[in-house]
Amino acid sequence: MFREGCPERPDAVRATGSRRTRQPAGQNDRGCPRLRETSPDSAEGAAPLPDRRAGRTIQTDRPTDRSAYETLPTVREVIALDAVANGVPEVLVGDEALDARVRWLHVSDSAGVARLLDGGELLLSTGSSWPSDPSDLRRFVDELADAGLAGLVLELGTQYRQAPAAVVSAAAARGLAVVVLHREVKFVTLTEAVHSRIIAGQTDALRARDEVRERFTALVLRGSPADFIVQQVAQTLGAPVVLENLAHEVVATEVPLAMEEELFTDWELRSRSAHRRAEQRRERDAAASADDWLIVPVEARGIRWGNLLALPGPEHPAGRTAVLEQGAIALAVGRLADGDSDEWARVARRRLVDGLLAGRFAGAGGAAARLEAAGLPVRGAKLYGMVLSGAAVASERADAAVRGIRGRALAGSAPDGVAAPAAALLVSLPADARFDDDAVLSFARAVVDPGDVDRITVSVGRVAGDIETALASLHEAVDLARSRRRRNDRGPQLRRAENRPLVQLVTALRDDHRVLEHGERMLAPLIAYDLNRSGDLLDVLEAMLAHPGNRTAAASASHLSRSVFYQRIALIEELLGVDLDDGETQTALHLALLVRRSAGR
Repeated sequence: MFREGCPERPDAVRATGSRRTRQPAGQNDRGCPRLRETSPDSAEGAAPLPDRRAGRTIQTDRPTDRSAYETLPTVREVIALDAVANGVPEVLVGDEALDARVRWLHVSDSAGVARLLDGGELLLSTGSSWPSDPSDLRRFVDELADAGLAGLVLELGTQYRQAPAAVVSAAAARGLAVVVLHREVKFVTLTEAVHSRIIAGQTDALRARDEVRERFTALVLRGSPADFIVQQVAQTLGAPVVLENLAHEVVATEVPLAMEEELFTDWELRSRSAHRRAEQRRERDAAASADDWLIVPVEARGIRWGNLLALPGPEHPAGRTAVLEQGAIALAVGRLADGDSDEWARVARRRLVDGLLAGRFAGAGGAAARLEAAGLPVRGAKLYGMVLSGAAVASERADAAVRGIRGRALAGSAPDGVAAPAAALLVSLPADARFDDDAVLSFARAVVDPGDVDRITVSVGRVAGDIETALASLHEAVDLARSRRRRNDRGPQLRRAENRPLVQLVTALRDDHRVLEHGERMLAPLIAYDLNRSGDLLDVLEAMLAHPGNRTAAASASHLSRSVFYQRIALIEELLGVDLDDGETQTALHLALLVRRSAGR
């Protein structure tokens, strides 16, 4: 009769290969029957057949659902259970081996147990039927490792007073966890405790996955943009998340600002290395370690648009891969809804340029790394800040147009203080490329509809060689774009910062409190008048300063008759107590007005 806690029951042993059966072979010192293997072709009582033949490969059917795999307990967590702790466990081979996931607890003393394993089991044994020869023991451990065993737990006292040295050394060489129990325990109690932990984890994971699925389904139904979905994935995982296209260019990301420079420097190289390691894990059918990046493709209907990557972070009840997969599904559905338009790239580039203008970056190094990760070369490139106003600008057309001169471009939204339709752009060109007036106007004509060409104004900042001067160039272009367009001008109007030294000065001193104070002091009476009476004195003053010495052109630019325009000029002189024909006064007012316009007012 079999006692509670015996390693195996003869009626539970399944036949494999050539119809082997198990026959009782006496009892061990725990009262458990010992089993030996015979075949129909062998005589009764013959020596046991060898469990493995030299060169034979174990075929396992290991679990491939990585999201389910992540919710399984590790060997480390199993040996911390109270039921296992009662056996006074001692880890002989540990470290990273203890992080292996346990799919099931298998109890067996058989030396041929390897062929009965599917992978991911934790083997619990007394070792009563293990081979005695050290070389056979090493081969036995190799077979267990080849079968994908998660770990080996050996109870001392029945067969061994201490773990065989051959087992420990072979397991250490294969990275297989080995734990010994110094006190006798009921194996059925251990089995119940471990399996309860596994089932409870799977139940919690199913519940958590339902919650995650509902969350991301709601995002899809609301039509949430890609960057918001990426943000939600990152918040759910509590880890940085990056969405990249097939060229390994960053499309959207949710990463702490302090990490940007380290993470995105040489992003393409790092991304390709992570993909290569992931492919190697798939070939080995190995799980990702705690330090590995998780990568899930964003694809649907046979079309793959990119990949969603999660950096190392805390465990999630649903499994980190399951959360990432739900985010990828939401992104794929949104991408299908976009049709042929590359909404991903448009939104990502717009948010990136808008963030630069708003100063949403931790440092110049992080901003430069983020731009290069998005596909815009910074190191060794010529950079220009631009604003195209008066017509709608498509991000895809801007990038395609500048590629014609071997460059790249990112297009943002209309800057504050610049009337829509407009777009801020950051253009990167090779060091030997020319971006003279003809090239700028040719680029501008290529990015707008033909019918809008005569209405556009192109504002270009000075050339820059690094990210800090590129941001200054971008601000110069914005300041230029805030000036009024001359009413009667036909065709695209070009403004370059190098031709407007006063704009350069204002851009350089835009945050100086003395300059701001000067602007407020000079213009305070006009600002108060316009606010209280919905007036247009600031606009009239700007038109007059834009056309010095030509009041007729200034009146036309203000959309006022000459008589009304002169009345406004007289009122401005009265409120300010100045003579607008004085050159120094005009310069001071012009500077004050540029300061105010540079603030988007």
